[in-house]
Amino acid sequence: MRKTLIAAALVATAFVGSAHAEIATYNIDPTHTFVTFEVSHFGTSTNRGRFDKKDGTVQLDKAAKTGKVDLTLETDSINTGTVALDKQLQSENFLNAANFPTAKFVANDFSFSGDKVNAVTGQLTLLGKTLPVTLKATNFNCYTNPILKREVCGGDFETTIQRSQWGMGWGIDLGVPDTVKLAVQVEAVKQ
Repeated sequence: MRKTLIAAALVATAFVGSAHAEIATYNIDPTHTFVTFEVSHFGTSTNRGRFDKKDGTVQLDKAAKTGKVDLTLETDSINTGTVALDKQLQSENFLNAANFPTAKFVANDFSFSGDKVNAVTGQLTLLGKTLPVTLKATNFNCYTNPILKREVCGGDFETTIQRSQWGMGWGIDLGVPDTVKLAVQVEAVKQ
């Protein structure tokens, strides 16, 4: 009888332990993921642009309410819709894409509200300098994609940074704002 109880306890412990660790890996869908920026243009209008080439993964454990993000952006893929502005932003005055071909966001601190991610805190690397950044969720959801027949999770996240903190100070003395709003629209497909 005692051996049966011990065996049952071991099986129950193994089952509970395996049920708890449900880390799923999701590949970022580049057709539904965009990192955009907004900068005031002399207080008159807003300049916007995005990075067209990006890659990465998300790991998510909904039960444990934990996760990881690894997102890489190709800095020479910045697209404002204006070729001259794109070249200026790729230049050494801003992103210095020739010497720093990628920007990276790596995070392992997820905050949840119920079963929804409401913030992700990690490290943003630009121009070879890494600083903490928190992306706040304005929307988050997981669903079964009817075409892929797989789970997709994602949402809309945003933050505001001071570009000069990464050494990108060109033009501030001319009135080019230091404050940049980043908006991240992301969807990732469960593997």
